[in-house]
Amino acid sequence: MSTSETSRFVRLRVDLVLEIEDGAAITGAALQRIADDVDMPADERAHAVSAVNEDEAEALAYLVDPFDLVGDVPGVELVQASWSSEPVDYDPDSPDWDLDVDDDASDDAFGGPDGSRG
Repeated sequence: MSTSETSRFVRLRVDLVLEIEDGAAITGAALQRIADDVDMPADERAHAVSAVNEDEAEALAYLVDPFDLVGDVPGVELVQASWSSEPVDYDPDSPDWDLDVDDDASDDAFGGPDGSRG
C-alpha cells in the first residue's frame, strides 16, 4: 500500500502504571490545576474538586494530559484523545501485567497481525 492509500490517522495506545507515593501532593496539584482553569464552569469545577478530593486516581487524571505528550511532536496534530485512571491491583510478577503481550494482535503497533510493516 502506498503512502497515499494509507490513512493519515494513527491511534497511539499508551498504558502506564504509576505508583502514587504522595497522595497529598497529587491531590493538591490537581486542585491547583482546577483552580487555575478559568474556562471551567462552576458546576463542573465543584464536581471536579469533589472527585479529586475523594480519589487520587481521579486527581491523577486531572494532571496527565495527552495534549502535553504530543504537543511538541513536529508534523502531527492531536485530533481526539480520551484517557482515564483507576486504582488497580498491580503485581509486576504476574503474567497479566506482561507489557510484551498484545491484547489484540490485529492492532499491532507495526501494522499486520504478525507485526509486519506491510
